[in-house]
Amino acid sequence: INQIRVMVELNYLQAVPLGGFNYDNCIRNTALMAQTKAGAKMSYTKTGTTICGVVFNGGVCLAADTRATAGSIVADKNCEKLHKLAPNIFCAGAGTAADCDHVTEMIKRDLELHRFNTHSESRVQMAVGRLSKHVFGYGGHIGAHCIVGGVDVKGPQLIEVGADGHHKPGPFLTMGSGSLAAMAILETDYREGMTQQEAEALVVKAIEAGVYHDLGSGSNVDVCVIKRGKVEYKRPVKSDNFKLFAKPDGYQ
Repeated sequence: INQIRVMVELNYLQAVPLGGFNYDNCIRNTALMAQTKAGAKMSYTKTGTTICGVVFNGGVCLAADTRATAGSIVADKNCEKLHKLAPNIFCAGAGTAADCDHVTEMIKRDLELHRFNTHSESRVQMAVGRLSKHVFGYGGHIGAHCIVGGVDVKGPQLIEVGADGHHKPGPFLTMGSGSLAAMAILETDYREGMTQQEAEALVVKAIEAGVYHDLGSGSNVDVCVIKRGKVEYKRPVKSDNFKLFAKPDGYQ
């Protein structure tokens, strides 16, 4: 009987998930790499976008391009990447378009229910907390890289939320495959206490830099300005990809 009890306890201990770090996936990945031809890397989905945000005197300005790609194919030339989370909070999304749409819609409904129950304005930190907690549980497999901007009782706020759940605030932020070019513009031209017009011109210039230097970004530039009690959604602000689909000299 004692031997049977020991065996049962041993099986139970083996079935209980171990705490701390588990590196079994490293062994699995090494075996998978060995099975592929010459150790070729496993395929992944390449995404492309340029989004950015700037804090100005009295509000927040978000901007994004409108190109959605499927590999090397332009799937959508007018994709909407600026999402409404609350009347005073918007979000610019980069990564997988479907993930960004569904995650932001889920957060939008959560914030709406919270406003119904509390009869109070949504907080930017609450939106960031719920978004970060949700994507963290999936370990980065939800391709939603977001820049959340809004104005609440604490004033204008701009916070970046990565697909792994990390988040950080900043006076200006950019994400996406064209973010290096956009960041060069933001770091050069940003200054504290900017007016709304200066902030709009800066984010448009930053997105255009991403469009010109990144094949995954393109088409139009969308801008959303959030101020206390007022939101201006400008779609599109600028387009640098006009193409003539007719013969310029006409047909004989």
